[in-house]
Amino acid sequence: MKRLRWGILGCAAIADRAVIPAIRASETGELVAVASRNEEKARAKAEEFGIPKHYGSYEALLADPDIDAVYIPLPNHLHKEWTIAAAKAGKHILCEKPLAMNAVEAQEMVDACKEAGVHLAEAFMYRHHPRIARVKEIIASGEIGALRAIRGVFTYNGAANKTDIRQVKEWGGGGLYDVGVYPLSAARWITGAEPEAVTVHALFSPEHDDVDMMASGLVEFAGGVALTFDCGMWAAFRNELEIVGTEGTIVLKPSFLPNKENDVIVVQAGGETRTEGPYGVDAYAAQSDQFARVVWGEEAPLYPAQDAVDNMKLIDACLESARSRCRVTL
Repeated sequence: MKRLRWGILGCAAIADRAVIPAIRASETGELVAVASRNEEKARAKAEEFGIPKHYGSYEALLADPDIDAVYIPLPNHLHKEWTIAAAKAGKHILCEKPLAMNAVEAQEMVDACKEAGVHLAEAFMYRHHPRIARVKEIIASGEIGALRAIRGVFTYNGAANKTDIRQVKEWGGGGLYDVGVYPLSAARWITGAEPEAVTVHALFSPEHDDVDMMASGLVEFAGGVALTFDCGMWAAFRNELEIVGTEGTIVLKPSFLPNKENDVIVVQAGGETRTEGPYGVDAYAAQSDQFARVVWGEEAPLYPAQDAVDNMKLIDACLESARSRCRVTL
């Protein structure tokens, strides 16, 4: 079977914990190289995971003709620079969320990849899990009635780790960038529409470089439908998505971090409750396989690169609302 040959720019923990194992578990991927600005760090990472090649610079990896695609798990402020560099090098790109620091940067990245003729995808692995498509089917069937509300939560307590890059404002730190992107993107996916306005209240912590350590908000869609959400890095762990209709509900818990043992859907409708699943699917591996098949022209993307720009517009509005303490229209 043919393989998409991957390189990784950086040695982030998400690559170790999820993406490297997923590429290896995928049907389509082959991990060829890893790069770091510190060659010793790259060498250690290559030895730890049995990766054939390592490089002491990102430029060197991008110059390798044996690499078809790159995964970019770098800090948020570096996404634009290295996505555009990878596109110019002819590499397809899977970039961690959020795609950029703002919508303007995201649009520049999308345009650069389009001009270079390479595939760009924002790494929302949860969207590749089969239960996501199943949720859409249930909503479309009318089983839970007309859509009325969406509730999404994603929090964890990382406040004690003062060296975390998520707590560096200039690097794109903050809870909305880190975990708020999940319920926000999910609401846009569920409604199939872009929001009309947002109102967000946030805790900007001086001891954490003034990033939003907690945020709660209301996202308004047409027809009276709204997302209520809270997200952050200074609260107990919670990870849940609830979809409310006139005749029932759908709950995904855990929602944005599904695991093979508990990737279920709970549906309440018609006075009955049922659980579908578990599916036993690695969402990261599914993401890798779909990415490869898009590159090879065998499948259409689940969502276009432009979707990342639209999601950044929403994040921009949320941050503006939180800073100004005002409702912001889009």
